[in-house]
Amino acid sequence: MAETKYGKYIITELKQNIAEASWTNPIQVAGKGKGGRLLFLDNEVIPGAFYVETAWSFPPKTTQEPRTVAEAHKHDFDEVFGMFGTDPDDPYDLGGEVEFWLGDEKHILTKSCIIFIPRGLMHSPLVYRKVNKPIFNFTTHSGKMYV
Repeated sequence: MAETKYGKYIITELKQNIAEASWTNPIQVAGKGKGGRLLFLDNEVIPGAFYVETAWSFPPKTTQEPRTVAEAHKHDFDEVFGMFGTDPDDPYDLGGEVEFWLGDEKHILTKSCIIFIPRGLMHSPLVYRKVNKPIFNFTTHSGKMYV
């Protein structure tokens, strides 16, 4: 982004050297024709900013589904997790099937959604069972870093 008074608040490149959480599998960087982590914001990227992470999941080029992205875990902060389908004719269709656990409940997600995860609630595993069309997701919480 061009150097202007407020240009520093516009993030267009992925933060480098992101430490992976112990409950996640390594996340590749999104690129031409492949899904993965897209953009990441925290207190190290912009001092004072809260945590936000975005990623794409694309249909597999081989039959590698289902694919577990995160194992069961919990946090000492509230978290918001969103998943969105990309069909412009049916934006509520997730374009796939994702397994997501909240406590001891298994949920099969097939619609675009936002999930509120209260602090202390065990959640995940997060399993991509089918990805027929690209799925965009994000996670955020009000803390400065994802720890």
